[in-house]
Amino acid sequence: MSLQKKYRLKNWRNFKKVYEKGRFYRSDNLNLKALFDPQSDQKSNSSNQDLPPTCLGISISKKVSKKAVERNRIKRLIKACFRELLPLINQGWKLIIIVRSTAIECEYEHFLRELKKLLIKAGIINN
Repeated sequence: MSLQKKYRLKNWRNFKKVYEKGRFYRSDNLNLKALFDPQSDQKSNSSNQDLPPTCLGISISKKVSKKAVERNRIKRLIKACFRELLPLINQGWKLIIIVRSTAIECEYEHFLRELKKLLIKAGIINN
């Protein structure tokens, strides 16, 4: 099961905006760039109170692994962790998860724990 389209950060302009204006948070295996963006590029309803959904992008370079199979496995694990944490996440954020080279050895539980810590540190999850 993949991540729904409304939760994906796809456009290169959105990635660039988050990289330039977003706040940076670091952990052992993951880095997070987060930008609160209540004015989304998507067409919104007439009510201004509704915030756009939080969107996620994942950046993983070949420095992490030369094998696309391993890079894709890591991306699938991070997306699964994000889906599990989605009910706790505040709306209106654009997030980019940057995978560090030490993440190649991590399993699902490690990613879930680190992603939750990063989101709490950034104030995206109120705990």
